[in-house]
Amino acid sequence: MRRRTIPALLIPLPLLLATACSGTSSAGGSAAGGSKGGTDGKGSLTLNVGDQKGGSEAVLRAAGELDDLHYKIKWSTFTSGPPLLEAINAKAADIGAVGNTPPVFAAGADSKISVVAATHGTSKGETVLVPSDSKLKETKSLKGKTIAVAQGSSAHYQLVASLKKAGLTIKDVKLSYLQPADALAAFNGGKVDAWAVWDPYTSQVLRSKKGRVLTDGDGVVNGLNFQVAAPGALKDKKKAAAIRDYIERLKRAQAWVFKHPEKWAKVWAEDTGLPYPAALDAVKRTNGTRVPVAIDKAAVASEQDIVDTFAGLKLIPRKFDFGDYVDPRFNGDLPPSTAEPRSYGKNGS
Repeated sequence: MRRRTIPALLIPLPLLLATACSGTSSAGGSAAGGSKGGTDGKGSLTLNVGDQKGGSEAVLRAAGELDDLHYKIKWSTFTSGPPLLEAINAKAADIGAVGNTPPVFAAGADSKISVVAATHGTSKGETVLVPSDSKLKETKSLKGKTIAVAQGSSAHYQLVASLKKAGLTIKDVKLSYLQPADALAAFNGGKVDAWAVWDPYTSQVLRSKKGRVLTDGDGVVNGLNFQVAAPGALKDKKKAAAIRDYIERLKRAQAWVFKHPEKWAKVWAEDTGLPYPAALDAVKRTNGTRVPVAIDKAAVASEQDIVDTFAGLKLIPRKFDFGDYVDPRFNGDLPPSTAEPRSYGKNGS
């Protein structure tokens, strides 16, 4: 976590939570504290799960989905999606959850990964924020302005897509590549004109009244999150069966989140240090809207757009077919990837 003095009203979350969407790892790119040293469940089989703070373990535990495991889960906590996927590539983890962009960067580096499950939610938390008193009123007014963004993150892609929709390109703006803690300081200090970021940072800024949304990713980006597994684990029949069970538990836990947003927000806040009101906002705006969906042709096509975009920007080493890194065996009778996200009402309230 980057150490920096900032207003107490807006305490930055550790990158453990927020960089699930990030395409760049933190310094060192290693697990944050490594394995927690404990396991859940019983039996001789151990499933090694990569996680992020406030992630899969927290929601499964809150929903009671770790109470009757017939296999063991050994949890390891990572600072972001990229090092988690590095662990999967190195066979140090069997499965883990990431956003829509880290698999693109991992596959671009020819890592051994398989995308095995997906959820679809709203992208209202993927925003371009401007200070509350900014004179900027629409996306095209960003021309010539300086925008903070984490390079290679889902917010980066959302920014590119939003600019394109407004008839602009990244060449029309000045990008300041900053990780969230530094971007937050730059935003609050007036060093940048705008900040492209994701929830829960969006909810924190809005709660603090220090910024407002200029545009968001809803209808612009795909709103997908993924479970990514190690191909070797999928070839092991017993581990593949455990992975299937694990994915089913996550589906039930996500349904529990939608029915109990306040309870989940409390757990999430306690697990991450996020203020409860901002946590609840983020749950209703983004986190709690997700529904399990199939990794179908539409999902692959939308991820291919991300591949093509970042390959064109030369931020990944090569262009490739995203479908080559998808294992659809767990799709079952899930709805299509374009299924409507759950909704808590207008503006996530």
